Amino acid sequence: MPCAIRTGTSQNSTDAKRTFGPMTDLHPVRRALLSVSDKTGLIELGKALAERGVELLSTGGTAKALRDAGLAVKDVSEVTGFPEMMDGRVKTLHPMVHGGLLALRDNDTHVAAMNEHGIRAIDLLVVNLYPFEATVAKGAGYDECVENIDIGGPAMIRAAAKNHAFVNVVVDVEDYDKLLGDMDQHNGATCPKFRRKLAQKAYARTAAYDTAVSNWMADALQLEAPKRRAFAGELKQTLRYGENSHQTAAFYTDGTNRPGVATAVQHQGKELSYNNINDTDAAFELVAEFDPTQGAACTIIKHANPCGVAKGATLLEAYKAAFDCDRTSAFGGIVALNQPLDAETAQEITGIFTEVVIAPGASDEAKAIFATKKNLRLLTTDALPDVTAGGKTVRQVAGGLLVQDKDNGFIGMDDLKVVTQKAPSDEQMRDLLFAWKVAKHVKSNAIVYVKDGATVGVGAGQMSRVDSALIAAKKAERMADVLGLPQPLTIGSAVASDAFFPFPDGLMEAAEAGATCVIQPGGSMRDDEVIATADEAGLAMVFTGMRHFRH
Repeated sequence: MPCAIRTGTSQNSTDAKRTFGPMTDLHPVRRALLSVSDKTGLIELGKALAERGVELLSTGGTAKALRDAGLAVKDVSEVTGFPEMMDGRVKTLHPMVHGGLLALRDNDTHVAAMNEHGIRAIDLLVVNLYPFEATVAKGAGYDECVENIDIGGPAMIRAAAKNHAFVNVVVDVEDYDKLLGDMDQHNGATCPKFRRKLAQKAYARTAAYDTAVSNWMADALQLEAPKRRAFAGELKQTLRYGENSHQTAAFYTDGTNRPGVATAVQHQGKELSYNNINDTDAAFELVAEFDPTQGAACTIIKHANPCGVAKGATLLEAYKAAFDCDRTSAFGGIVALNQPLDAETAQEITGIFTEVVIAPGASDEAKAIFATKKNLRLLTTDALPDVTAGGKTVRQVAGGLLVQDKDNGFIGMDDLKVVTQKAPSDEQMRDLLFAWKVAKHVKSNAIVYVKDGATVGVGAGQMSRVDSALIAAKKAERMADVLGLPQPLTIGSAVASDAFFPFPDGLMEAAEAGATCVIQPGGSMRDDEVIATADEAGLAMVFTGMRHFRH
């Protein structure tokens, strides 16, 4: 709907009224400055503005592109009286530009200064910034990154945004059509509500840009805890609600392009919910622990915890083994695969209700099978996330933010220390390391039983490590009944604990469940007592020297 026109008296002098016309909330766009790095849609915008009688000012490559398209353009250097210099570092930092952006059209003193110095108003600024984030992302050197820090662009954006009572500032290509629409709706003018929205976007853009620069410099300087740290994101989608229906929510990307739910292509199904996104991320990060060149792997997640994880000769085999860990919890879960989804696995997955499937690709046959399940979301990515890569995790607490390095700690065979009289066999070692990878992604206190490359019991998020061991064992007993097995698969299993056993009781619960070997960080005051208990029970145990708390 059109914006309301303000009809009250203004404080304009007679000269100001003659220069700018009667004061209303609507302000005509007569003169525009365009200076863009991303030239998507530039020519179309320039032509549309010219057709509406708008004078075009521009700089460097933007001016050339407009001129090559046959548009009349005035170089900013003509306006300022100074050529672009210092490799383009200095071109718009001039009173003829900033005065035209900042002048208050209803302020007699501002108008007098403009008239005295020949400064003409700029009603529209269209700017997108040097591609600093993309330069960093491609791994450019320090000097190249510095050269891609935009100075004039942010300065103009902030000036125009501050003066949004009179000036339109556009920083996103997606707003070009919206600008033209608002102008057409108001006979070549724009309304205050639209200008305010543009200004908010503009400040958010410069804030995100400065965030990228400051965080890059902190990393380059290896500052673990800089005095100030900023975080920024770009809206990917508004969500129907948050964790619960009374909470509003939105999903933002952080610009890192890490393969995962934020960068995935959704092929079908309804919009992802807040909980879907959170669980899908957990599933894909876990399955990425398993190298696809070393075999297929599948994880099934429920409420951010794995209810089944397995490797197999094929995806189908891996999915079936993961499903058999806890069929009850798998209903309505999230499935993540470390290889492209094939038709056979897709058919098996459709056997129960599944919320989301995410994989690094999917065959046409698999997509066709899923197409028969309209509520099943299929997401594909170009790759798996690099679980060894650095980065930060952020969590909000009352009055502050907790920031830490991403948990990319890795333990290999050579890092393990055998602490019991009995050493694990090679087969047990493989299961122990598998269990350790899974435990890293289970809410603490975490206990994970594994046998033959598949989880057979998972205990998550309990206040007591003993309770986690008991719950995981009970789940395995229940699944043995479901599968018609003579005994639970925890018999002869490997067990992982995400942190040390503070007392022998948790270890004994695992032994009573049938575990024959244990992997844990060690480091308890009672390690000697725990080791002695393991020896008495005939267990093989290794220490990692690293824990994986996940709160």
